[in-house]
Amino acid sequence: MYIDLVVFIILLLLVVMFFKRFSSFVYFVAIFDIGLRILTFIRLNIGLPDVAALIGKYVPESILAIFAKYTDGTVYTILAWAFVIIMIIFESYIIKFFIKKKKI
Repeated sequence: MYIDLVVFIILLLLVVMFFKRFSSFVYFVAIFDIGLRILTFIRLNIGLPDVAALIGKYVPESILAIFAKYTDGTVYTILAWAFVIIMIIFESYIIKFFIKKKKI
């Protein structure tokens, strides 16, 4: 099914509609991807096979895994590069935050 893609798109649309800032979009994508990666880590390192199987069946590994599942070729390449650019922007937001917090 397309449930993982549908959930991601609905949450993305909600963030865009309610916050209406590009930074909110970037933060959402990063938080969502980090959450998926944490669940993947738990799936791989948990001692409970039933829970690991449940997470493995219903939770994708990352946003790139969602893109890879439903697209291929040039479309996937474009989406992957867009994701990388969003992650670079997220990294720049974090670096700016830490520089402002230091206040030399």
